[in-house]
Amino acid sequence: MSTPFISVKNLSFTYDDEETEAKHYVLKNFSVEIEKGSFVCVLGHNGSGKSTLAKLLNMILTPDEGTIVIGDTEITRPDMTEDDIFEVRRKIGMVFQNPDNQLVATIVEEDVAFGPENLGVPPTEIRRRVDEALATVGMTEYARHAPHRLSGGQKQRVAIAGIIAMLPECIIFDESTAMLDPQGRREVMNTIKMLNREKGITVLHITHNMDEAIDADRVVVINEGELYLDGTPKQVFSQVDKLRTAGLDVPQVTELFCDLREAGFSLPADILEEEEGAKLLASVLL
Repeated sequence: MSTPFISVKNLSFTYDDEETEAKHYVLKNFSVEIEKGSFVCVLGHNGSGKSTLAKLLNMILTPDEGTIVIGDTEITRPDMTEDDIFEVRRKIGMVFQNPDNQLVATIVEEDVAFGPENLGVPPTEIRRRVDEALATVGMTEYARHAPHRLSGGQKQRVAIAGIIAMLPECIIFDESTAMLDPQGRREVMNTIKMLNREKGITVLHITHNMDEAIDADRVVVINEGELYLDGTPKQVFSQVDKLRTAGLDVPQVTELFCDLREAGFSLPADILEEEEGAKLLASVLL
């Protein structure tokens, strides 16, 4: 079996409750492994610990206990230097919820160039990376536009281009579609899937939108700071009652088939795609 690109073992993170002076666990004894080149969706209700996990992987936060290994580097070891942290962040890019908080320049191509410039990349190589990154996310024609004049989905794609230009091996999307309209969400999800399938970038997509997890290789569910479910989308979403217990929905077509089964129809539990569901219902009803 190949060595995982990300290995998290017995991870715990707490914060102090100012009122009770007690420690509150955000993550508790959490372990997970992420294979290189995979597309993994992390689901959980608000406060479950999924965004905390993202910040720990990028060393924005430091765990109380446990280990994190990225590639061949244990990033939780006590002798980590600033240079070591810098190298880890070159491997793992992060796209946050609000694209306005990530755009720093007044021209799109300058914004995409910002990361490579800070890495000390030569100007000719920066030019090549910026052009390639904008082409990758379908934003070449907006290279000379002002970011503030773009739609939410376009802004988020520019933010993703800025990460791509730094050539990371993995990109963590932390609720990156939460503030977008349906069109913007589709644009960003298509970009995420393309980066994984065509560029081979390892993707960790943290979301509370169940439909965004359908096309992932794997779905990890965090509940109350602990690993709750882990498997393929079909394996995870077929456990409707467990997901509801964790305060989560399931894709609409999956919920429909669950309701029909409860009404006495003999139907499968792992239907995720609307088209698949429509064909199955048509075959049953005709």
